[in-house]
Amino acid sequence: MNNKNQSLSYKNSGVDIDAGAQLIEEIKDSVTRTNRPEVLSGLGGFGGLFEMPTSYRQPVLVSSADGVGTKLKLATTYEKHQNVGVDLVAMCVNDIICSGAEPLFFLDYFRTNRPEVLSGLGGFGGLFEMPTSYRQPVLVSSADGVGTKLKLATTYEKHQNVGVDLVAMCVNDIICSGAEPLFFLDYFATGKLNIRTAASVIKSIANGCELSGCALIGGETAEMPGMYGGTDYDLAGFCVGVVEKNKIIDGSKVSPGDSLLALRSSGPHSNGFSLIRKVLEECETPVFNEHIDNNPLIDLLMTPTKIYVKSVLKLHKEVPIHGLAHITGGGLLENIPRFLPPNSKAKINCSSWEIPKVFEWIKQKGNLDMHEMYRTFNCGIGMVICVSPRDIDQALTVLKKSGEEPFLIGHVQTTDTSEVRVCFERS
Repeated sequence: MNNKNQSLSYKNSGVDIDAGAQLIEEIKDSVTRTNRPEVLSGLGGFGGLFEMPTSYRQPVLVSSADGVGTKLKLATTYEKHQNVGVDLVAMCVNDIICSGAEPLFFLDYFRTNRPEVLSGLGGFGGLFEMPTSYRQPVLVSSADGVGTKLKLATTYEKHQNVGVDLVAMCVNDIICSGAEPLFFLDYFATGKLNIRTAASVIKSIANGCELSGCALIGGETAEMPGMYGGTDYDLAGFCVGVVEKNKIIDGSKVSPGDSLLALRSSGPHSNGFSLIRKVLEECETPVFNEHIDNNPLIDLLMTPTKIYVKSVLKLHKEVPIHGLAHITGGGLLENIPRFLPPNSKAKINCSSWEIPKVFEWIKQKGNLDMHEMYRTFNCGIGMVICVSPRDIDQALTVLKKSGEEPFLIGHVQTTDTSEVRVCFERS
């Protein structure tokens, strides 16, 4: 029990403000390196200001990322959840009005749609059409995390690339609508701030933004004692991009006979790690002693998610893309159907690519059948692209010039049932 005469402070309550200031100094140069010409603000403001590119006239987007903190602990303890969502929205919108901005959209909402919202829940990105006074650019947003891959990062001290994972999970989603990523915000929550770990993570977020051509213009670092154990941490990312309304990729042009191209993944990316961790727990050999072709297994598992922004956007400029699927949670089985029209299915030739050995290791050690593999992991395919058969050669050429190794994996067929949307066969 505390001494009643002891003076309490924020620091001995578990939050070290000085450590947060030190972290800002540590990451400042990395964040500045991601700036695009349109960035009008630096770190420390209530909202990150991002001027729309000149081709879209002169609206300025104001963004904020925040959380509710350990108020959630009371909400959980006393079953008082009904208003914490209002807290979450308030922490963000009250920040951006300090720059004179009108709140337009929020990256985790349900009943608050404005007339400009063009998409509902379930898509790869949330589409928001700018008001008519700003011509017809459409904002595309995504919010995502890294999942329990972070547990491996913490256990094995592999923090240096998880920020790239975070960015990739968001930007790879919004390019599925044809959008160019504009800016990114991060949310880093931890029980006790470890400056070295946090700096490594946020620097890798900056690296991911550089690879995507988007600016890291803000974020939130939350020290939440009692919510997380020790220096455990969680990440959330928020990305906003833009696409011209008449260039949106929404699957409406997909038709039977269309060809399906695949872009290779760099590994498991950021999905299926709860299962991977279970497999590791069941293994008798310590993970550091496991190797695949002389490569440490832990390094193969922690390889950062591949970012497809530049190659896909270049393809979008030169070839009509009918549909795109980022192969994330749910694997090939759940993500390809997201661009398929009713009464159609994807027929995939599983002989068209060799599943990387890291997935074979997971399959063998976990005694998993292929259906479970296909609905959990990307199995070596990070992005599926649907194009007309007449454009297949040009698409392959453009993608190869961008450094990709594309290959044809199947085509779209008609079907009289909605139960099987993806079927696999060997040729």
